[in-house]
Amino acid sequence: MSEATDQVDGNLPEDEAVAEFEEQGGLTSKIAHFLHNNPAVVPLIVLLVSTVIFSVLVGERFFSPFTLTLILQQVAIVGIVACAQSLVILTAGIDLSVGAIMVLSSVVMGKFTFDLGLPPGIAVFFGLSCGLLIGTINGVLVAYVKLPPFIVTLGMWQIALAANFLYSGSEVIRSQDISTQAPLLQFFGNKITGGGAIFTYGVILMLLLVGLLSYILSQTAWGRHIYAVGDDPDAAELSGVNVKSTLISVYAIAGLICAFAGWVLIGRLGSVSPQAGQLANIESITAVVIGGISLFGGRGSIAGSLFGALIVGVFSLGLRLLGANVQWTYLLIGILIIVAVTVDQYIRKASA
Repeated sequence: MSEATDQVDGNLPEDEAVAEFEEQGGLTSKIAHFLHNNPAVVPLIVLLVSTVIFSVLVGERFFSPFTLTLILQQVAIVGIVACAQSLVILTAGIDLSVGAIMVLSSVVMGKFTFDLGLPPGIAVFFGLSCGLLIGTINGVLVAYVKLPPFIVTLGMWQIALAANFLYSGSEVIRSQDISTQAPLLQFFGNKITGGGAIFTYGVILMLLLVGLLSYILSQTAWGRHIYAVGDDPDAAELSGVNVKSTLISVYAIAGLICAFAGWVLIGRLGSVSPQAGQLANIESITAVVIGGISLFGGRGSIAGSLFGALIVGVFSLGLRLLGANVQWTYLLIGILIIVAVTVDQYIRKASA
């Protein structure tokens, strides 16, 4: 059939049709590759859109400096724990013990100060060391004993949780006692105000931690090793990456970050409570998944986890200001989790 006949019939010549098909496929592939290389873009767009929508529904007060910084305060602890969870998930693992490590570290700081009579600075050091030690044990069991991260951290979650309640006796150390005898424990609850905005030191720590880890993951060999291990540990090993030491360092640093979160928790509450933060493990995984980090490892960014935590904060506060039932928050967050995983699967297939 001639080219003229094709044009009369209203059809594109075969070569042009193929070219158009390849161009459409190429555009889809380009978009997938862009999202693969910039995984924080989607959660950032969701965050901006949801903020604008609630600003319209609630009114100008939602977009005020006070409200926006209030959201930051509410997600500071989850955001810090999500940083720890992000490191682990980037290696294709998962850490269910993050919340228990956080609370146990805060209890150690409080009990060592008030029961053992140690200076608050020394007590804080032992609390941070507690988180580092537990994280290191997790890493050794995953890297050397070859146990699944899910099983290791599930067991460590139970151990740390039991140690928390056994050691604390479920007793709360009151805010008044801490503020008069050991104000250092409440350090991250201190505030900086200006222009209607209120930033706690805990929020500042979260933002600095996100910036530091983002730089480390993108600009250092250790960061590249983390992505390599999460993408394909066997290939990483063959290329000269020490997979075992990388895994141990990731879990150890995750434990240390959770211990810092425990210190921030004391500042947020003003007290040391063994019952606090029990859902931090689930909340951190939620922030990480919504933030675009792949549960299969090797793809994602710390900034995305921060955006994921902020999305949850925006939905929670926005719906509360609208007077909606709290169950609507859980419903919408559940939908976001499923959509985020679906998008991740699509990006992985389209960019392959």
